[in-house]
Amino acid sequence: MDASSSTGTVHSLQPEQSHGGFTRFELELEFVQALANPYYLNHLASQKLLQDPAFIAYLKYLRYFQQPEYTKYLFYPGPTLNALELLQQERFRQEILSPDIVAHLAEQTLLSSIKAK
Repeated sequence: MDASSSTGTVHSLQPEQSHGGFTRFELELEFVQALANPYYLNHLASQKLLQDPAFIAYLKYLRYFQQPEYTKYLFYPGPTLNALELLQQERFRQEILSPDIVAHLAEQTLLSSIKAK
């Protein structure tokens, strides 16, 4: 059911559509937080998702989590936002296939989570 406002804009009166019981925001939040895991990034790269222009565009879209009103929902904002920013770089998307890069990022993530406690 839709209703038109006085400006002629159509607004939905229905609640946000659910995807398997979760809102789109909840799914995006879960996904963006997974990006803090260097082993997951390596998996995405090994599946060639980090070469897919549509996936790269989605990663760019997810940068809205850098805004304070969304950052507050992240459990580990530092590593999450760092990974999201690194994924914007083509070179990083290629280098994350390296076990040495993955190990280095995993160590950094561990150290930052220890400092956060």
